[in-house]
Amino acid sequence: MSNLKNRVFADIHVIQSLPPSCVNRDDTGSPKTAIYGGIRRARVSSQSWKHAVREMFKDAFDESELSERTKKIVEKVADQISVLSGISKEEAIKSAEKIINQAGVSTKDSEAKALFFMSNKQAENMAHMALKNPLPVKKEVQEVLNAQAGVEIALFGRMVADDPALNTDASAQVAHAISTHRVENEYDYYTAMDDRTPIDQSGAGMIGTVEFNSSTLYRYATVAVHDLKKNLDDIGAASRAVKEFVNAFVCSMPTGKQNAFANGTPPYAVMVALRRDQPVNLVGAFETPVKEGQGGYLKKTAETLKQYTQTVYDTFYAKPEHVFITAMDNSLDGLGEVSDFSELLKKTEQAVHSILQKDEV
Repeated sequence: MSNLKNRVFADIHVIQSLPPSCVNRDDTGSPKTAIYGGIRRARVSSQSWKHAVREMFKDAFDESELSERTKKIVEKVADQISVLSGISKEEAIKSAEKIINQAGVSTKDSEAKALFFMSNKQAENMAHMALKNPLPVKKEVQEVLNAQAGVEIALFGRMVADDPALNTDASAQVAHAISTHRVENEYDYYTAMDDRTPIDQSGAGMIGTVEFNSSTLYRYATVAVHDLKKNLDDIGAASRAVKEFVNAFVCSMPTGKQNAFANGTPPYAVMVALRRDQPVNLVGAFETPVKEGQGGYLKKTAETLKQYTQTVYDTFYAKPEHVFITAMDNSLDGLGEVSDFSELLKKTEQAVHSILQKDEV
């Protein structure tokens, strides 16, 4: 555990309204839900939102900074070997599998036995090592496979059952988003017409139902910035990664049934808090569900969050060092600096960079 003065957490709180939608389904095709405060809530899993974040990263980072989670790591390294050496695909596969096995990762039929997070840079470096030294010492291979982790590995971590020496601790945590109020799932009965059916014949070519709900969500994520800096080994890279993570977490949307519902709504309010003590999830504001009424749930949700946040700070935790807010109204005014979202991102990156620099002195 780092000393308190050398720790910094970036807490991200988002209030967002979703119209009728089914962005995250369970094994039966129903929108995911959860019981909280004794009341059924809409739920969007952390895994689905992290995937959406990673998809947005493709537009924010250079390919060399990114990673892939795949069983096809032999093929990934082999592709790099082929580019560097021009040897045949078959020979490149053999060479890649040999160096990956030497790192302690088991393969079968030239695929890893489990999904493996590998950055594009790590694949390139493994290819260089395979060409330079066909059978290096295991420790040397693992050092190469651990160095230059992509931004996704630095944020979300890597767990390798074959050999814990290849593990990377995640620096980010993402909570399951839940509605701030009671939710009941509904059903859309639909029909699809066959375009070639004669006009004098009735009946649909296909019928079915789609389950959906609508909700105002409280979403939360946090980044242990000091651990992110350690994983990336660079203050500038860590500061930028925090900014891009905030941007992607706030603006991304899981893609479940998106064509059917077109549910790409903007957030209603965003609050980023930089803390020294510990991450603070404020979902407790909604353990008692927000009640429906005139004006909907958004403003009431924001007002409830503000009141609860002030109580938490007065009762349990110190106020954050920095709080940056973007909102569609003044419901969160008084909790921190208010600005538009682009300015929030800029201020977050600058504040993180300044804190990390001070902590190195």
